[in-house]
Amino acid sequence: MSRVHTPFVCVNSHARSRPARCALALALSLALPVLAHAADAPDASGDVNELQRVVVSATRTERAVQDVPATVGAIDRERMDRELVRDLKDLFRYEPGIDVGANRERFGLGDIRIRGLGGNRVRVLVDGISVSDGFSIGSFSSAGRNFVDLDTVKDVEIVRGPSSALHGSDALGGVVAFVTKDPQDYLQDGAGSYFGLKLGYQGKNESLFGGATAAFGGERWSGLVVLNHHQGEETHNQGERASLDARRTRPNPQSNDGRSLLTKLVYAPSDDQRFRLTVEGSEDQTDTDVYSARGTALSMPGAPAVRVLSQTGNDRQTRVRLAFAHEIDALDSVLADSLRWQVYRQDSETNQRTREHRVSVVGGREVSPTLRLREFDFDQRVYGAEATAHKDFATGAVEHTLTYGFEYEATEFRQKRDGRAVNPTTGAVSNAILPDVFPVRDFPVSKTRNAGVFVQDEIRFADGAFRLVPAVRVDRYELRPQKDAIWNGDNPGVQVSDLSKTSVSPKLGAVWHFAADWSLYGGYQRGFRAPPYSDVNLGFTNLQFGYTAIPNPDLKPETSDGYEVGLRFSNTVGYAQLSAYYNDYQDFIESNRQVSAPPQTPLIVFQSQNVAKARIRGVELRGGIDFGAWSEALAGWSLRGAAAYSKGEDKTADRPLESIAPLTASLGVAYDREAWGVELAGRFARRKTDLPVPGRFAAPGYGALDLLARWDFAPGARFNVGVFNLTDKTYWEAGDLPGLSASSAVLDRYTAPGRNVGASLSVSW
Repeated sequence: MSRVHTPFVCVNSHARSRPARCALALALSLALPVLAHAADAPDASGDVNELQRVVVSATRTERAVQDVPATVGAIDRERMDRELVRDLKDLFRYEPGIDVGANRERFGLGDIRIRGLGGNRVRVLVDGISVSDGFSIGSFSSAGRNFVDLDTVKDVEIVRGPSSALHGSDALGGVVAFVTKDPQDYLQDGAGSYFGLKLGYQGKNESLFGGATAAFGGERWSGLVVLNHHQGEETHNQGERASLDARRTRPNPQSNDGRSLLTKLVYAPSDDQRFRLTVEGSEDQTDTDVYSARGTALSMPGAPAVRVLSQTGNDRQTRVRLAFAHEIDALDSVLADSLRWQVYRQDSETNQRTREHRVSVVGGREVSPTLRLREFDFDQRVYGAEATAHKDFATGAVEHTLTYGFEYEATEFRQKRDGRAVNPTTGAVSNAILPDVFPVRDFPVSKTRNAGVFVQDEIRFADGAFRLVPAVRVDRYELRPQKDAIWNGDNPGVQVSDLSKTSVSPKLGAVWHFAADWSLYGGYQRGFRAPPYSDVNLGFTNLQFGYTAIPNPDLKPETSDGYEVGLRFSNTVGYAQLSAYYNDYQDFIESNRQVSAPPQTPLIVFQSQNVAKARIRGVELRGGIDFGAWSEALAGWSLRGAAAYSKGEDKTADRPLESIAPLTASLGVAYDREAWGVELAGRFARRKTDLPVPGRFAAPGYGALDLLARWDFAPGARFNVGVFNLTDKTYWEAGDLPGLSASSAVLDRYTAPGRNVGASLSVSW
């Protein structure tokens, strides 16, 4: 029996990779007539194609992708296992238009960018609960959003473009929704228990990982325990210079260790309702010898030169979640047919410690040795509740599905930087490491409340051939900062401001199935992001150096207006989707903007302000064919491809947006049998040409091949293996480059890993 695989992405319009671009275009152009010819062929595949996959995040209802008026994708557990996914970069390896940034010196994976927009402008959810914000300041403090252990996840859904009409603040660029495993995923066909083990190796960072999953169930009760552990080293690159200073291009040595636990207890008093208690926790720790920080360092004007002799980092992050949920499938009420609600608490913490030995250099001699100890903490605690209800009804020949609900979150943010300088000779200790006198807060302890209500009506005409989907959401955001001794000591006389804002986010989408296998979709969506707590009140005052920051209680939410239109084709043989989008962004917040200086004011004054405007537009394409459904002679063969092109401008500065990826894509050809399968996948990118500043390094175009294989060698036993970057290609991913000059001597530090192998073995009974 042939099998439909998940999509792969492929295209490159740079001259050197034009054959790849033409190959994809030719494949898809030839595919559509084939698909149309085979529309009435029997379904030779046990799996659905990507447009028939059921998703929830786009409309908060279970709908096939082909019935959703937005571009949305999904990655399931089988695909993650097959592609040996270990982190966010692996997860989106073959997804066009989605990038994951990385800090190559120390801090690792950073934000997720959808269509060029990232940071805290993409809402990331785990079972409907927001993942902690990212926050960074200076060279020693960077709290990312990489809090999800993917071994606890069964599905990932990605909504591209503004999505605030249903998901509220931060869904300016889109939504990434992780869904964790559940007991019923393993207790099929009346099974009362399940146990599985998984072991593996990943060559790109010499990591070993292992996990165990246990599930049990009875007539009313069921439970799940998932336990995972991993350990490894630094992510490899193609750099060769191993010097112990800033000229180094090899990765800094690292050791990392992480573990996670997911437990669920489910009670089903009847067949149509469930109570679910979830306890989840994860911890990751990374130790780094920051060799690239050694050597001559920046020093204060007029001060002696400084040489860093050593620098080490110890970074730890944890997340703990407790949630209680209730699902009712058959409510039998005039107000709702089904209802889902949950209450939860989640604590996220990032702690980063830096130990640095340095000396002053006077007349060529090393003098005044100093040990600098720094510590950064960023904690986020959230209490929340949410509920979503659905009601089906009809008005004459028109059918409706009404979806409505609310979300409420109360969050406390705490951030602190501390440090001291120790003289090893005299033992003297100082809390002054200029320009800071520790401890300091870069924003006051802040409490926010965000309440949102939403309603959506999915209106179906002509027996569902035409769907009109209007929706609107109203959000109320309140910020209440709290001054304490640390804030007052670091920001003497600086006042803080409360903030209250209300945002209305409308949406209008439509899907028209105008022929048996064809449909058009499109619509408008409004997106917004509430003014961040860290921008309303800035901890940025130093009287000795003559600068201060003032609050801005008039900050407005960042907003976006998104327009999209697309064409889909889908039948039993395969699918194709072409979409075009245009997003206009307003009131982007610029942090620490200088607003005055002497003699206008006694000090240089900084303030966060709404100043930036941006525009991003693009085209995305994906498609796939199951050749076995077209001809028995080709049983087992399949092809998947997709591509993404976007262009963005900073309209305020009149220059290209640096966060926009070049034309990127990939292509996959697979052969699958019942007990084994193999797939050759290519990843491609065009040379980056739209640079905001002349003289920047432009990442060259590239093509990299991966070979994936699986073998089901016994019932309940599977071996997956992959060889990545098969040809050992040296290339750069544009999203990993931190604005380097074209003449930089350390460009190879940011290259992707060379040829590497990954493998996993899983058994279950």
